[in-house]
Amino acid sequence: MEEQYDVLIVGGSFAGLSAAMQLARARRRVLLIDAGKPRNRFASHAHGFFGQDGVPPPDVVAAATRQLLKYPTVSLVTGEAKRAHRVAGGFRIELADGSCSQASRLILATGIRDILPPALSGLAERWGISVLHCPYCHGYEVGDRRLGVLATHPLSIHQAMLIPDWGPTTWFTQGIVEPDEREAARLRARGVEIERTPVAEILGEAPAISALRLIDGREIQIDALFIGARTEMTCDLPEQLGCAIDEGPLGPVIRVDEWKETSVAGVYAAGDASTAMTNATFASASGVMAGVAAHRSLIYAD
Repeated sequence: MEEQYDVLIVGGSFAGLSAAMQLARARRRVLLIDAGKPRNRFASHAHGFFGQDGVPPPDVVAAATRQLLKYPTVSLVTGEAKRAHRVAGGFRIELADGSCSQASRLILATGIRDILPPALSGLAERWGISVLHCPYCHGYEVGDRRLGVLATHPLSIHQAMLIPDWGPTTWFTQGIVEPDEREAARLRARGVEIERTPVAEILGEAPAISALRLIDGREIQIDALFIGARTEMTCDLPEQLGCAIDEGPLGPVIRVDEWKETSVAGVYAAGDASTAMTNATFASASGVMAGVAAHRSLIYAD
């Protein structure tokens, strides 16, 4: 027979661990399911996360997992959740190995993955090192160097406005977006160079960048490149359960209320998959909220 838990949590990174900790301390029976492929696995260090600045993300997760597993009501399974079902009294998750687990409540902390622009090669091997997405996470480490912003969508202009606080900035519009007069004036006031000729090639021995070659043959020296990568869900569990999904500025976002409950009663979502504002602190905070909300719902159900 399947073991019955109070809460199943799919995803064991910042959001999932934070949710599990609240439930563990509430002495509820929790099963945490994790595939071991967090979004931040390409970054060498986590920055801007309270008390953990400069610590490698795997070390943060490992320490939190050790602390969590000291609570006797918590179990951890390493594996990929493939199927989600609504069943009498709750939800069942089926893993890739065929094993199943069931609980009264379900928290999806499944995260997202970044989709790099396919038209420009060389991004993947530099991702998280010299090709970056979040200046608050990585900007300090490339401060005062030659920085670029590669447009991938119209919102790129906002990223171009931010980056000069970390260093001299060139914005490569890629023919995707053209600033109006007011926007161009604001960018110039920030010291941003606007380059409208598309980038053809990244130069330098990966994972470093030395310059970007444009399609007209010119080379512009760049040490780090910021892009706003589009994102996608890491799995289709939300769709299987019928959770409402909205289209965010960079990709799909699971719709949640102020307590992180999805459109499906008893299913909660936390972390990057549930918000357009993504970083480690937001992920952890949303996990806390989801864990507390799931616990509260169990109390009222009881």
